[in-house]
Amino acid sequence: MSVSSISMESTGPRVFSGGIWEEKYGYARAVVVGDRVIVSGCTATVDGEVRHVGDAFKQSLTALDIALEAVVMGGLTPDDVVMVRYYVVDQRHFDLVGRAIHEVFNKVRPACTGVRVAGLVDPRMLVEIEIEALRA
Repeated sequence: MSVSSISMESTGPRVFSGGIWEEKYGYARAVVVGDRVIVSGCTATVDGEVRHVGDAFKQSLTALDIALEAVVMGGLTPDDVVMVRYYVVDQRHFDLVGRAIHEVFNKVRPACTGVRVAGLVDPRMLVEIEIEALRA
């Protein structure tokens, strides 16, 4: 993973990244349920700072790296990803996010849904991505 400054920890069925929103809003980065890892929405926030401001493609790659690290901490692999959901604040970012998803999951081909939203928790965030993985 290219987001090496994120240090995830697993406490049984929960994975935590130590991100500011997890503590503030009381959720886990991922939850492990049997052979399934459900990853909360990830943005390009690393060490409390939004990375790649203004660049939806790079923000997507960073969010995907964070999400996939949680999948690995939950005991699965990127090849086990079965669903990607992404939320963009600007219509023109759909193709950029799609390009990032294609780059990361080219051979895996998970199901995917993209939604345009009014905004995210920080106006510098252009995309939020959640994924689900399932051991086949």
